Amino acid sequence: MTGSRQRPLLFLDVDGPLIPFGAPSGQYPTYLSDLDSLTSSSNPLLARLNPRHGPRLATLRCDLVWATTWAAEANECLSPRLGLPQLPVVDWPETSEFEERDERHGLHWKTRALVGWATERPFAWVDDEITATDREWVRAHHRAPALLHRVDPRHGLVDADYTALAEWLRKA
Repeated sequence: MTGSRQRPLLFLDVDGPLIPFGAPSGQYPTYLSDLDSLTSSSNPLLARLNPRHGPRLATLRCDLVWATTWAAEANECLSPRLGLPQLPVVDWPETSEFEERDERHGLHWKTRALVGWATERPFAWVDDEITATDREWVRAHHRAPALLHRVDPRHGLVDADYTALAEWLRKA
């Protein structure tokens, strides 16, 4: 297959982008799921997961990857509610020698791992904790295009976020 190009990756965090938090109590809409009746120990925050995110994410021109501390649970709990297939999951490395230094310099603990996971592929990263330090580090250490898109955790992903992602992915 000559001339083929891999699609960009979209690293997707859960808490903040998909499950909003931080606004005054009772402000969030809730979404009931048939899956809620299957388990009595369901996480109450799952009710904030808008099922319309699934189809919107699926239409983006990229390969979705869970980049969350939910780890494999994202596929068990979230993918079915969103109507998404099982997605690859970033396995976070054990604490490294760089972590303390990175933290002092304001680098998010996920940044190095995501750049390593992406290798030479273009990627977008959607998270509520991205800073200018992360953007600078990625520019210096990742040769392919990258978009680090910060989402307001009080609102989660909104139309403007999807528009920004779709536009960037078209150019990546």
